[in-house]
Formats: sequence, structure tokens, C-alpha cells
Amino acid sequence: MTMILGMGSDLIDIRRIERTLARFGGRFVGRIFTDLEQARSERRLDRAASYAKRFAAKEACAKALGTGLRRGVFWRDMGVVNLRSGRPTMQLSGGALARLSELVPDGMRARIDVTLTDEPPMAHAMVLITSEPQDAPDASA
Repeated sequence: MTMILGMGSDLIDIRRIERTLARFGGRFVGRIFTDLEQARSERRLDRAASYAKRFAAKEACAKALGTGLRRGVFWRDMGVVNLRSGRPTMQLSGGALARLSELVPDGMRARIDVTLTDEPPMAHAMVLITSEPQDAPDASA
């Protein structure tokens, strides 16, 4: 039986990220985004929109975890990655992974579904964390 463990949503103005990139550049990017997220966003024609969607996903994930960016959950503990199928999800580490472990019931595993979109000047992300039986087919394909 699948259970919803948390849900979060975030909306951000892409122009805010553009201004932050212009003002703080690599210092901002290195503090907030994983190496993989940086590589993906830097390849994009509209890198600010790419960073904005990932920023929104991190905010949404922190909300879904029920902690926000506190209780040991940091920006770089959450990274947007794509499964082999191309479907986006979150890869958690550090405090975010520890918090996720607290949420998942025994005998279950977590599944994190992510949706990202932008309609300039806004970017939006939604994160849904569910648990499913450990013997359920792996959805990472």
C-alpha cells in the first residue's frame, strides 16, 4: 500500500535568480546546487530558468520533508536528478536523507516524484514523497 509522506510546492520568479547569478555568480551556485545540477544548468540556453526550477524543487522538497531548511537539512543535501527514463526525482544526502529515513515506515521505501515547469517569468516545482513496499517493482527505470 502506497502512503503519502509529504508534499511541497514552490514558485519563484526567474528574474530573482538572474539577479542573484549576476551579483553572486559562482558563490551562489556553489552554495546551493550540487555539481550535477550545476553541470546540467550551465549547458542550458536559459541557465537562470534551469537554476530557478531546481531552486524551487529544493524548497518544495524541504517542505515535503516537513523541516524546511533547518534541523540539519541544507541546500546541497537535495539535488534534482533524472532517472534513466528521464523522469526527475530528488537525490538526498546528509540531513535531508536522515529526515527522509525518519519518515519512511519499516518495510517500505521512499519514492520522490518531482515536477518542474516554467512560464517566464515564473518557475514552479512540486515534490511528492510517498512510501511503497520494498518488494514493489523499482520505478527508477
